[in-house]
Amino acid sequence: MIEAANLHKIFGSFQAVCGISLDIAAGEVVALLGPNGAGKTTTVRMLSAILKPTKGYARVAGYDVIAQAREVRHVVGLLTEFPGLYNRMLPMDYLQFFGALQGMDRAECIRRSMLLLKQFGLWDAREKRLDSYSKGMKQKMALIRALIHDPPVLFLDEPTTAMDPQSARTVRNAIAELRAARRTILLTTHNLTEAETLADRIAIVSGGAIVAEGTIAQLTRQLMGEALWELRLAARSDGLALLIDDLVRVEVTGDDWVRYRCAEPRQINPQIITRLAARGIPIVALTELPRRLEDVYLSIVGGDDPAHDESADERSGANETGRRGDQAQLPTLPVDVPSYRPITEDQEVQR
Repeated sequence: MIEAANLHKIFGSFQAVCGISLDIAAGEVVALLGPNGAGKTTTVRMLSAILKPTKGYARVAGYDVIAQAREVRHVVGLLTEFPGLYNRMLPMDYLQFFGALQGMDRAECIRRSMLLLKQFGLWDAREKRLDSYSKGMKQKMALIRALIHDPPVLFLDEPTTAMDPQSARTVRNAIAELRAARRTILLTTHNLTEAETLADRIAIVSGGAIVAEGTIAQLTRQLMGEALWELRLAARSDGLALLIDDLVRVEVTGDDWVRYRCAEPRQINPQIITRLAARGIPIVALTELPRRLEDVYLSIVGGDDPAHDESADERSGANETGRRGDQAQLPTLPVDVPSYRPITEDQEVQR
């Protein structure tokens, strides 16, 4: 459903995205993680046919993001970090406006609007103008706008930003339901627990490129090695580490505990238990220590603090999403010529 190959994007002298490639199947949820300025939002905007790639290509649901930009926008539901609601409108009017832009039948648009407003807890506020909504309510309204035409592909940029815990849970539940309904979702978030819960795969972006990709189990194994186990005894036992070091790689020990790694715990752990039982050494617990996505993420990008914030490059275009026509056919930028200065994103959006 989403295919991207060698995507690049340059703003002036700054390269925001450098060779990103993705392949996301129907019904798959992929989380795009990375520090501010890593290129996540720029990538989403190229995939949703808002920005034209400087180099590379992408297809969404079979449509080319440059040659078939209008078709791409009809099959995509986009939630941006800065949604730019029309604050003087009432919710139903606002949703009917965007439903009409997507070619929806009026009756179906009204039905979907009522359903989604109730699902996200905004039905009782339907008579209030959007400028009276809290930041969290506006974020939910932007998500409803992305869902109004029931698109097969969703790009969700920080979907639970500024939400209280209950609202964030509602949104996460909705994403889980969309996943069950075989919607394809690309999720960018700084909430690692959210990514861990919702995503089938993780792609970590740093410096405009994907530096690691895979399931959480795959990334954990590749980047952090074998699982870490902890064995605790009922009493102090001198020489515990020596007793098992021919079976495992001991990491650290205490008076009545030891932590170790082993490649085949299903085979090794029963041998350890049998060996200790034969010597009358009582065991309190044998557990695998949890390794979180946060540990994997920090092992890759831990100290990253990019000097450039991509959101500053893009903020001016964030509120134009609903009002733009087809993408202008801009010439290929001769990036190999040092004296040439490509147009900025502000100029590209205006054009």
